[in-house]
Amino acid sequence: MSKSSQNQPEQNPPEPGTQGQALSILAAQIEAVLFVATAPVPEAELREVFDVPGSALSAALRELEEHLKGGHGLVLKALAGGWALETNPHFAEVLSRFRDTAQRGRVRLSRAAVETAAIIAYNQPVTRGEVEDLRGVRSDGVIERLLNYGLVRLAGRKKGSGSPLLYRTTPRFLELFGLNAIADLPSLEELGELGEGPVAQNPVPPEPDTDAGEALDPISPPPEEAVPDEA
Repeated sequence: MSKSSQNQPEQNPPEPGTQGQALSILAAQIEAVLFVATAPVPEAELREVFDVPGSALSAALRELEEHLKGGHGLVLKALAGGWALETNPHFAEVLSRFRDTAQRGRVRLSRAAVETAAIIAYNQPVTRGEVEDLRGVRSDGVIERLLNYGLVRLAGRKKGSGSPLLYRTTPRFLELFGLNAIADLPSLEELGELGEGPVAQNPVPPEPDTDAGEALDPISPPPEEAVPDEA
């Protein structure tokens, strides 16, 4: 082989899909575009983006498809008249575990925490003293936990003696309980009909917040041990 031929670029790349084989520039660019796309991308749009003939685009798509079959976490799929990257179905189990734990973790709300969050939601903005009057027990610990979870936030101070802090719920509270807005909460009358009792009148005697409580997705709290919030 002559020196000049050694310096020539390779005209026919090796068969795609080989473990560890780098993608061609076009195939890698397609991969990047599909990775950031929020919906399947039609081939016509890909041809316009890359300004290549349909035959070259089809070859690059086949190359990317074969490449991803070699043990990758993503796969190339034809969807809704276009192309998209999806997670490898063989990894469904680990993805499910990731959603349950690693991605956002779990909030473990005790009955006391749920009760306190409900009181704040229905009476906001509300002070800690007002929460404790409704619950009948100290609630500083459980309010602190709700703050750490990002379910409630400080909302200034109430005018008057002592200027106590006010608390409101957050968008994460809405997300956790599947609400679009606070107005979507059931009315106190509806809660009473369900036997759960209105949160602002004659509350059920609270239970000590001594256990981790019920697991509710999808908020990720800092690691901590459950500590009783009531005396």
